[in-house]
Amino acid sequence: MKSIKILRKPWLLALGLLAPAVLAQQKNLVLEEVVVTAQKKEESLQDTPIALDAFGEEALEREGIGNVGDLANNVPALNIQPFPINTTTLRIYIRGIGLIDAQITQDPPVGVYIDGAYIARSSSLATEIADLQRIEVLRGPQGTLYGRNSTGGAVNLITRRPNPDELQFKQSLTFGDRDLFNSRTMANLPLWQGAAVKFAYLTKQVDGYIENTGLGGDFGDSDTTGYRFDFGWDINDSVRLDYAYDKAEVTNTNMTYSHIRPSDPIPNPNGNSGIAFTNLINSGARQFYDFNLSGDRPDEIFSAIPLIEAENDISGHQLTLSWSVSDSLEIKYIAAQRDLYDATPTVLATGARSDGYRLDNDPILGFPIAPTPGAAAICSPVCVGRSVYYDGFTPDIDQEQLSHELQFSGTLFEDRVSYIAGLYYFEEEARQSPGEIGHLLSGPLGSDESGDNTGNRIEVMTQARYDIENEARAAFAQLSWRPPVLEDRLNLTLGLRHSEDSRYARSFRRQITFVVIPGDGDNTDRDNNDAATQLSEVFYDIVGDRDFEDFSYSVIAEFEATDSINLYAKRNEAYKSGGFNTREPINDGGAERFINGFDPEKVIAYELGLKSRLFENRVQLNANVFQQKFEDQQLNFSVPNAVSDTTVANAGESTLKGFEMDTTWLVSENLILVLNYAYLDDSIEPSRNPLSGEVDDGFVFDSAPQHAYTAAVDWTLWTGGYGQRLGFNATYSFTDERNGGGREEFATFDADRQDDFAVLNARLGLYDLSLFDGVLDMALWSKNLLDEEYSINNVHNLPQAGRSVMFGEPRSYGLDLIYRWGY
Repeated sequence: MKSIKILRKPWLLALGLLAPAVLAQQKNLVLEEVVVTAQKKEESLQDTPIALDAFGEEALEREGIGNVGDLANNVPALNIQPFPINTTTLRIYIRGIGLIDAQITQDPPVGVYIDGAYIARSSSLATEIADLQRIEVLRGPQGTLYGRNSTGGAVNLITRRPNPDELQFKQSLTFGDRDLFNSRTMANLPLWQGAAVKFAYLTKQVDGYIENTGLGGDFGDSDTTGYRFDFGWDINDSVRLDYAYDKAEVTNTNMTYSHIRPSDPIPNPNGNSGIAFTNLINSGARQFYDFNLSGDRPDEIFSAIPLIEAENDISGHQLTLSWSVSDSLEIKYIAAQRDLYDATPTVLATGARSDGYRLDNDPILGFPIAPTPGAAAICSPVCVGRSVYYDGFTPDIDQEQLSHELQFSGTLFEDRVSYIAGLYYFEEEARQSPGEIGHLLSGPLGSDESGDNTGNRIEVMTQARYDIENEARAAFAQLSWRPPVLEDRLNLTLGLRHSEDSRYARSFRRQITFVVIPGDGDNTDRDNNDAATQLSEVFYDIVGDRDFEDFSYSVIAEFEATDSINLYAKRNEAYKSGGFNTREPINDGGAERFINGFDPEKVIAYELGLKSRLFENRVQLNANVFQQKFEDQQLNFSVPNAVSDTTVANAGESTLKGFEMDTTWLVSENLILVLNYAYLDDSIEPSRNPLSGEVDDGFVFDSAPQHAYTAAVDWTLWTGGYGQRLGFNATYSFTDERNGGGREEFATFDADRQDDFAVLNARLGLYDLSLFDGVLDMALWSKNLLDEEYSINNVHNLPQAGRSVMFGEPRSYGLDLIYRWGY
């Protein structure tokens, strides 16, 4: 077996990925081993039969990675996008598998873990984390050890443990354009023999990259404060206790869309009254916009209503107790509790010349509404004058989760068998939206097909609240056997997991529509003397309650062809719990679909892999081919002619095939080159459309780029006599075009489709400067150095626009100062 060495020195790391380091042994240069914990134990990355990427502490600093969202453009098989109405909520895709929506009733298929504890909600995943030490990205299903909701893969966030042997201090400061300031402070304090505490604090402020020439902050303004406390104690030679508490607070102004082209009239050959009414709304909305027909990233956008800052508060406790019962048995217990509060306003009509057209939940002076759903309309036949002030509300999320995991790991039969087994329990309660009556949409009813303007307005009010209670239980085991054959080079692994999920959800949705006669004769704005008639009211208050059960297994065969070449073949399964869709339309069909919920998805994956060190350990080549077959894959897609209504289909069968390659070449003592590539081929068989009940061949993967790659260079330009180093690092990443939505008819550049793009990041640093018995690093950096304009999210279904684009960040630059003492 190979020896394992943990990397210590920053100059040993290639840019971006935790690339193998240079190790001088006599006159030979070799690539050092990298240690990961992807299988819940420390082992060499080269001995781990999982396709994965690892980022160490220095790599995180060099790439400016402080949270999950910062991983974007650093891993070819990983695609990360902000959620359209909440840019601290992330859509995470691995090998094309992710969740396009974000609801408390649906779980993402990429599991995110912090120090081994599962994070259930994707809300606020873009929040900075104090004192990250490593991030691991596991590509492909992880159904045995990670369990529920990992059909796409997993992301492990690992923080630094307290060090009882050294007094340590670290301070990093970042200054950049757009008034960027980022400060991270860490202090490690030994207490008594085997015990230490660690404090970490961070603060980050940055201005948005699109100026708001109207009311409120700039789009993308962000202010983050966070801290973390860790206590570690080796109680005796066999028992260790770790406790951590972390908290982060974020205020930010959401990003927004640039509206590229106007919405098209919806064909209505049969004279459907609903479509005709929608066309009037869309026609009225279009007249408020000067569309960005060039499709270029704008420098500024006007907001006619005040933009309210979003508020995000995240906190958590975690307790880990480890007991080495003997040399061949360890018992570990992990308990974690987390709270999340996310209040993010929804504003989708930015860019309108005035507030005569609005699509938001901000305050409004409106008309009286019966407090009880379904009661007689107050404005019947008419209300004259606006008389009721409705406070704005925020569709917030208030969530609490608790998990327990008990692990048994060790070896048997003179270390020929290694195992890990355990029990897992998880529970969660959450509420989304406050249940208050508020504004949704208002604007003029525009021109009909004949070109005649109605002269009236529409005003839609809304009321909603969603509640969930989830519970999950699992038992798992993974057993590896090295039989006494083939010179002990063969290793066989069997993994098993039994999962049970109980999910309860309540959905209350109400929508009240008024036709408004302008009091001043002008239907392009509101007037206190407007008169209104309540046109309709629809609502439901319904409950979904379902239980799910799954048994998944994995089989892995590993073979050490030589001391530096490992081969593996595996078949593994993973399961994603079923659930409910809170965006079902407010009608009988939508209510029925919510009550019934959607089914779990199941994936069976096959993978052949190579992990190798070649040319006297100066080239690392890891590669794999895979096929992932899904049954009942959960596909969210928009309801036609609706802004926010969606539904979920369980696809009959969908398939992903691919090839991945990770290469690192130690050219010389001063130069490392890295090239990573991912190829995807995807298909979805015709499946039942829950809206029509018909078999539909129009479903597609929304974010599965066919080609993606990352190329990086780590070049030492100069080395001083006292260990100083001048280094240049650059990373160039390319992502192919993506569909952008789940339906084929909108996977075009006129609607949802996202073009291919490439981003270049660069850094020039002076490292390991001696200062006050410590070490100082200084570096100039730039992200998106070539100022590439690219889309991170597109939508096609806003009333005003048939294509609206959210652009990625432009070129940014800055200075890092990092000081370490006691390392």
